[in-house]
Amino acid sequence: MALEPERPQAPSGPEAPRARPATEDRAAGALYRKVAADLREAITTGAYGEAGRLPAEGALAEQYGVSRGTVRQALAVLRSDGLVTSRRGTRRVVLGTARVQSFSELLSFTHWAYSMGEEPGGILDSLVRRPADAAEREQLRLEPGSEVYVTVRLRTLSGTPVMVERTIYPPRVGEIVAQLPPDVVSHTEVLREHGILFTDADHTIDVVAANAEDARLLGCRRGGPLLRERRRTTDPTGTPVEWSQDRYLPGTVAFSVHNSLATSALSRHAREQD
Repeated sequence: MALEPERPQAPSGPEAPRARPATEDRAAGALYRKVAADLREAITTGAYGEAGRLPAEGALAEQYGVSRGTVRQALAVLRSDGLVTSRRGTRRVVLGTARVQSFSELLSFTHWAYSMGEEPGGILDSLVRRPADAAEREQLRLEPGSEVYVTVRLRTLSGTPVMVERTIYPPRVGEIVAQLPPDVVSHTEVLREHGILFTDADHTIDVVAANAEDARLLGCRRGGPLLRERRRTTDPTGTPVEWSQDRYLPGTVAFSVHNSLATSALSRHAREQD
């Protein structure tokens, strides 16, 4: 797929090149995003195979009619998404075809699905209101005797079951969720309309065995492995708004995390000693 070639801007005088108009900057940004989207589709459909190598930067630049800088920006996006990796002196290697969720920004399941070109779905299996146990009170900072709302939903991508979502809401949030239609796609969007914002989250990732409910909803084997993400989300004031546990079928999703030595406690301590 060839994109419209970039047109280099000649300087208007001997002093320095003129500043590029904002429209040109937006056009350049759109180009690398288009290249990234096209390569992402090729990777996820298996065009390069598992552990295959992408074409060299020069070949990609020629293929899309863009500069090498634009190609590098597109490849940086794929790398941050966990789709490719690279080593010095070698071409990018495809890591896999699982849909990747990045923790570099906080996205709802619905927004993440749309960003991947998928159609998200949500089917409510159960919703109960009951007294909170000790762990739930601690996670949601509730007083003794408080109640919680517990939802179990099957989440789908383009009609395919991928995850069971179990979410525990404090009363002020759960009361709103309880009024929603059972097939509403996004609780987060509706809650935002009510002034409840999801701004910060702590994530814990591990593997668990599918229970009977998981097997019934996902169509998997009871006792089979599921990728579990446990998440506590807070609003701008630091008040918890959900405590959730999502269980994904193997091979349907992967998680990517960006770390930086510049922000680690160890590097800060080393700089302080210099």
